[in-house]
Amino acid sequence: QVQLVESGGGLVQAGGSLRLSCAASRIAFNIYTMGWNRQAPGKQRELVATITSGGSTNYADSVKGRFTISRDNAKNTVYLQMNSLKPEDTAVYTCNARQIGTSNDYWGQGTQVTVSS
Repeated sequence: QVQLVESGGGLVQAGGSLRLSCAASRIAFNIYTMGWNRQAPGKQRELVATITSGGSTNYADSVKGRFTISRDNAKNTVYLQMNSLKPEDTAVYTCNARQIGTSNDYWGQGTQVTVSS
């Protein structure tokens, strides 16, 4: 059974930084597009960032220049470095693994990020 386990969330003041990690197991990690999504209370889930198997990245406009997604295929782990955090970044952040062209689409349980003003 595929597992995606997020870590690194927490409470931080506005302007601070956090680094999220998502460790994948039982998956051919290097061929998957990995992504981070977030959902704030009362809002729809939002795609934050993705990184393809080849290392190409994409970001939501709201986080460009502040967040960086990266992956370590040797460790089966994807990261989200979040800098200059704002209160509006407060949400549950969830990791996603998707194999393009297939129905293989897996989700983690999420980690809470809270940014205080």
